[in-house]
Amino acid sequence: MNKKAVIEFFDKMAPGWDSHMVRNERAISRILDNARIREGVTMLDVACGTGVLIPDYLNRGVLSVTGIDITPAMARIARKKFADDDRVRIICGDVMEYRPDDKFDCIMVYNALPHFRSPEELIKALSGMLRKGGTLSIAHGMSFEGVNRHHENVSSEVTNPLTAAERLGEIMSGYLEVTAVISDDEMYQVAGIKK
Repeated sequence: MNKKAVIEFFDKMAPGWDSHMVRNERAISRILDNARIREGVTMLDVACGTGVLIPDYLNRGVLSVTGIDITPAMARIARKKFADDDRVRIICGDVMEYRPDDKFDCIMVYNALPHFRSPEELIKALSGMLRKGGTLSIAHGMSFEGVNRHHENVSSEVTNPLTAAERLGEIMSGYLEVTAVISDDEMYQVAGIKK
């Protein structure tokens, strides 16, 4: 995995990103429910891209959303889309280097896990950003097989094969109490709560 290659790849994809987005509303609803996205929580949206899930968070009444993305073009688009909403803050940066001023109630990594070098390093870093009782969710709005098919022609400098949900659950259990391990025909999700 090459950070510079990831940034360049997604910078090129950013202008057309929203027009190519396919949403499975039922899967997204299940993912958000399992992630305990609800009224009054503070959110960190990791690899937020253009902010595709931010309207979903806001519709559920979250207190605030911090979106972070390593890609300048993605962050620019997200900032422009949510410029008028004071509940939304977009940061361009590497979440592995991010040091928030406060901890979060919910952290979401949506459609992004294969673009991180190490699932365990990511989970370790993010679990440290959660409040006690907070939830970390790593999810995809398509099946495990679908994600891997989607990435099969993308350079290994930009993506890794998706970690099996059961294996990711084992990794997460070292840091959080695992509450969901789902890998079915329409979605993939592993979630846990900080005790």
